[in-house]
This record gives sequence, C-alpha cells and structure tokens, in this order.
Amino acid sequence: MSCSQIASPIDLSQLPIQRFTGRLWWPWLLTLVFVLPLVMAGTGQAQSPCGGSDNLCQTPLGEYAIALPEVKGKDPVPALIYFHGAGGSGPRAMRNKGMIEAFRKRGYAIIAPSGLKRPNSRFGPGWSFLPFGEKQRDELAFTREVLADAANRHNIDRQNVLMSGFSTGGSLVWYLACQDPGIARAYAPVAGAFWRPHPISADCTGPVRLLHTHGWRDKTVPLEGRPLGGGRVYQGDVFEGLRILREINGCNQLRADTFNTKGRFWRRTWTKCVPGSALEFALHTGGHGVPKGWAAMAMDWFEAMPR
Repeated sequence: MSCSQIASPIDLSQLPIQRFTGRLWWPWLLTLVFVLPLVMAGTGQAQSPCGGSDNLCQTPLGEYAIALPEVKGKDPVPALIYFHGAGGSGPRAMRNKGMIEAFRKRGYAIIAPSGLKRPNSRFGPGWSFLPFGEKQRDELAFTREVLADAANRHNIDRQNVLMSGFSTGGSLVWYLACQDPGIARAYAPVAGAFWRPHPISADCTGPVRLLHTHGWRDKTVPLEGRPLGGGRVYQGDVFEGLRILREINGCNQLRADTFNTKGRFWRRTWTKCVPGSALEFALHTGGHGVPKGWAAMAMDWFEAMPR
C-alpha cells in the first residue's frame, strides 16, 4: 500500500447508531472488531517503510538505512551510497545532517549500509575489503544486493549512483571500483584508499571515474599510510593508488593535466586518459574528516560528467 492509498479514518459519527438498539447492531460491531484493526495495521505499514534508524532495510547479507529526497513524479532518483568508517553504522552515518541534507536538497537519495562487527575488535563494525586474510562477507556481493534492493523498493536510478565512503569506508570504495567499475557511475571516496600491498593494475578493471578527497594534516590515515596492529597491516599510499588508477585509465603521463587552487580544495585532474574515465585528487588543509563543502564539490563533479 502506498502513502496515497492510506485509508481515511472511520468517522464513527456517520455510523447508523440508531440501529444499534435493533437487530442490525451486530454487523457494525463485527466491523469495528475485525475490519478496523486491519485498516489501522495497513495504515501503520504504509507510514513506516524500511530505511529509518528504527526499521533498517534488510537484505540476505546485511542491512542499510536510506533517506529519500522530497521529489515529485515517478522518475527514478539518483543516489549516493555511502560507507561509514571503522566502528560506525548506517544509522550513525545518517547523523551527518549537513552532508545528508545537501544531497537530499539536490534530489539524491542517500543509502548507508552497515558493516559487520569484527570478532575481538575494539573498533566495532567494519568492512572486509583487504585482499588477504579471512573475509566476513563478500562486500561486492553485498553492495550489489543493496543497490538492487534500493532500486526495487525506493525507485533508485541504478544508472545514476555515486559511491562514496569515509576512512575504511573510503578504502572499500577504492577496492569496489577496482573490482567492478560498473557497479556505480562514479566514485568519490574520502580519507581512505588502497592498503599495502597495493594491487597491481592487472588486478583491476577499468576505466574508472574517481574523485579522491584527503586532508593534508590527516594523521589517522596519512597520505603515505601507516602501520596498524603492531605492523601486521599497513595502510597504503594515496599517490601510489593514483598511479595505479592512471594505468587503469590509460593516462598518457604521470603528472596531472589541470590544477585548481581556488576555494577550499586544491584539485589535480588527469584529463589525457581513455574515454569514459575520470581521475581527480582534491586536497584540503584539514585532518581526518569529511571536510565542509565536500558534498557540493562531489555533486558538481558527478553531475558535470557525461552520462
């Protein structure tokens, strides 16, 4: 039942109460006892679709939250799928009201999947993106599942999806773009990239459309990466990741082709690459976080891209 199909409340004043004293009282009593609860149950179901923090959308491999734009019409809507950082969740990602509302006002739905709790980890839920070690879940399969479910339930335009994530969620985006560049139309990770050992270009398919954003003073995920777990794992080097993407995209030189240092972000863009690709690096002066102005920059970049 859609919201437009919700039944109007029964107006008891319009019932033929005068007949209740005669033999016809019992059909109305049966209506009140049996039919009215069904109407009210249907009303509650229509008003509470899945997606909120108290009623996440469930799929076989996991769950996600979703915030829909206020749009009119029946056309499918573009979407941002956003992967949280270590210890987060889909509902917690939705608390970033500034980012969420920026996308909603531009007509985007925001899809926020939840990672899985890692055994014996003090960091909480995370993502299984590293190519080595045991995986808790096939994150590529989960992402495909979430996007298919959102398209079916919430009228998401599968051909117009921007994929992003923060920190470890950003790293997941790099690996998903490497594994299947067609799962989204473009990628805009923040403060997270490949981990060591870096993949080789032959491990990835392409071309890829990717805008990476990072903080100059990020000490949690430095541009050069750092060891974690006593040296058991190493974050990757952002510049090495960009080199790999240049190879995937067939760019004809190492350095960027255009530079823009106006405004909040310093941006380097590689333009002399194969058709259908896009590669850009946006640097800001802050630390480990989603910087102010990122949402507008990412949407402008995404919307300027040829379909």
